[in-house]
This record gives sequence, structure tokens and C-alpha cells, in this order.
Amino acid sequence: MKIVTGNDLKTGDVIWWTGKGWSRHYGEAVDVVDAADTVIASESAAQRVNAAYAVDAEASPNGPLPLHIKDRVRAAGPTVRADLGINPAVPIVKG
Repeated sequence: MKIVTGNDLKTGDVIWWTGKGWSRHYGEAVDVVDAADTVIASESAAQRVNAAYAVDAEASPNGPLPLHIKDRVRAAGPTVRADLGINPAVPIVKG
């Protein structure tokens, strides 16, 4: 499974491609299968996202969950304080 992430150009927030737009919630991301490059090129050209890239993910009860620790941290939200996290249910460590 592949999902696409990047940063919102206006706010800098981590965002995830939903198939129709962008969301701050990783659980709303959709599997882009082989269309990641097309989504990234189109959305970057339209200046809706910065530094977009494809992420390997696995299915979870809360939606596609990034496999790499870097992207799990990005999905969870700021690490300076747990109460600031946008998605506090994200398991940072695979379990």
C-alpha cells in the first residue's frame, strides 16, 4: 500500500492525500497504488502541497498506517507535548 504525504503550503501542517484533497488525519489517506507520481506532480504544480512524497503503509483499524518511523511521527503530530498531537492514537512503535 502507498499513501502520499507532504506539508500544507499555508500552515506547514503535515497532510495526507485523500483521493479528493488533503487531510491532517492520516486515517483519511487512500492507497494511491501506482498513481503516487501523478498525484505528487499535479498537487505540487497546483501549489497545494510542499515536499510531497509516497509512503509505504499498512492497513490498520484507523486507516493506512505509515510503515517507517519517520512517517509515523509525522502522522502523530508534534512530539514536544503529547497533548499537541493531531493523531494521538498513532502507535509510534510497531506492536
